[in-house]
Amino acid sequence: MNKEKLEQVIADLKAHRTPQLSPADVPAFSEEATAGNAHMSPESLQVIARSLTEADVPTFERALRAMDEGDLAWLGFKVVYDPEAAQRNVDNEVTKKYGDVGSADGEPLVFFCNDAKEIVCSRPYSPRDTFQMKDVTRGPSMHNEQFEGLTWASVALFEPVRVWLLGASDVASELSALAAHVGFAVTAVDYDPAYLSEARFSDAERILLPGDDFAGLADLKAAPSDFACVLTRGHMFDPQSCLWAVSQNVAYVGMMGCKGKNDTVHDLVIKGGMTEGQWESVKRPIGLKFGAKTPAELAIAIVAELIDVRYRSRYSEAARAKHEADLGRD
Repeated sequence: MNKEKLEQVIADLKAHRTPQLSPADVPAFSEEATAGNAHMSPESLQVIARSLTEADVPTFERALRAMDEGDLAWLGFKVVYDPEAAQRNVDNEVTKKYGDVGSADGEPLVFFCNDAKEIVCSRPYSPRDTFQMKDVTRGPSMHNEQFEGLTWASVALFEPVRVWLLGASDVASELSALAAHVGFAVTAVDYDPAYLSEARFSDAERILLPGDDFAGLADLKAAPSDFACVLTRGHMFDPQSCLWAVSQNVAYVGMMGCKGKNDTVHDLVIKGGMTEGQWESVKRPIGLKFGAKTPAELAIAIVAELIDVRYRSRYSEAARAKHEADLGRD
């Protein structure tokens, strides 16, 4: 959801108009995202939109401020499909207790929540609501189907990290779908349209380079927050791709290949102007190590590493230290 949409929603609510929200604004309500889910559909978003009043303005104003401040924050959506069950249901003997009542009411709701677990919404909420509202920060939720009668969704108020796939190899094709599925924006680059096809990279922006090499990379620009994965077919253009990624000063560069191949790439990139320090900043081989061999397995290893790098880059040192301890990595 962008700032213009938030500003329009605020203006509509202040003018006592029903705001227009679409799955383009909240992808969790798209046909694709809700396929097979009897409790959610694009119409669920319209039900929520019709329930909004001027009392919800502070929620959207807080979301707008979060975007201005670059906060890790989300707009959350409470979807009610059985009001009586939503308010009646409580935890059983297995799950942890979150109060003795269910949801505070049987009405849909839009709320704000950030990574600091600050909640802003227009109505009182129960302890169980609090548990699920905080969990939508996981994008959209780890427990959205835990209780009967209602479910939860969310939309991030910050831009996704962009991953550049430099080369349309089989690993890159597998990685494209996985990276998009876990919330990265993906850009795939190659010069051969047979490999850089929509069928192989349906979830990615595709950039077809001119000619029959990677010289056209020089005309592309990346952001400092972007990640780059060097995955060229047959490693033919790994040196050019590494040099480009490092020159763009992106947040992460990883490259496939064995030590012998990487030694050759090392000599070529140093000859091309890369410093030894820049070479050492390139993660090689790319991906977590757990015995991955096939393109699909290697893609899983790589996206797991990308998730970890993204997590480390988003949080403060204190927040990372706490989470690292929880992971047993302190």
